Amino acid sequence: MSPSQAGPSHQRARGGAELHLSRSGAATRIAHLFQAAPARILFPTSEGDEPPLAVLVNTAGGLAGGDALALDLRLGAGAAATLSTPSAEKIYRSLGAATRIDATIDVGSGATLEWLPQETILFDGARLHRRIAVALAPDARLLFAEMMVFGRRARGEVMRDGAVQESWRLRRGGSLVWADGLALGGDLSTRLDDRFGFAGAEAMACLLLAVPGPVEPLRAALREADVAATMLRPGLLLARWLGDAAAVRGALGEAVRLVRVQALGLPARLPRLWTS
Repeated sequence: MSPSQAGPSHQRARGGAELHLSRSGAATRIAHLFQAAPARILFPTSEGDEPPLAVLVNTAGGLAGGDALALDLRLGAGAAATLSTPSAEKIYRSLGAATRIDATIDVGSGATLEWLPQETILFDGARLHRRIAVALAPDARLLFAEMMVFGRRARGEVMRDGAVQESWRLRRGGSLVWADGLALGGDLSTRLDDRFGFAGAEAMACLLLAVPGPVEPLRAALREADVAATMLRPGLLLARWLGDAAAVRGALGEAVRLVRVQALGLPARLPRLWTS
């Protein structure tokens, strides 16, 4: 086929953001900020007892096949921050190419990061490739939560076709301490409905806590709250959920509240964007 006979080439988004934070006295300050559409980072005023809040906004309202978004987030020694999103991220149906999201996160000595975006909604036919790489200093703290929804069942849409490829890597002091991945493709009906797989779940979520101290008391507290948390290794705690989207979001939110109090010494609340 000649170039003149080829189908239309759709314009695709190639955006991202770089946010570097540093400690200045008792406050966390912006040391570097770069933004490329459709990514924007906003900084609403935080409550007095909360870390600074950075809100990652997709001005396009969602991502389609062929779009690419890259995030570079760095916290210097002693800095603290919470990263969230104003709403769910939407991954629309692809015409062939994958939507690519790459996040590189570096948390310095004595720094604390809460990674608390709202859920990612995969439309039927979406193709998502997402990579998250985290580097922690030996004494850094991380609370990491992610949720994914397969389709929009409230509107009668179930994800039956598409693909998901995820890769998560967490290093502490340069050593790999946790790796996870997800690969789904083709006809998703069988795998999402399989009782030994996703068992028909509408959504899945993960909460990971990495701290330099013990996590056994927190694991016990989560189990008392009916959260089956697992200690992967000293200082590393993992919990997962499968089920109805509203129930999974509610359970994840309650777990985040509990972890904030017991592990980070922060108030038992979610970023206000989750509830506004």
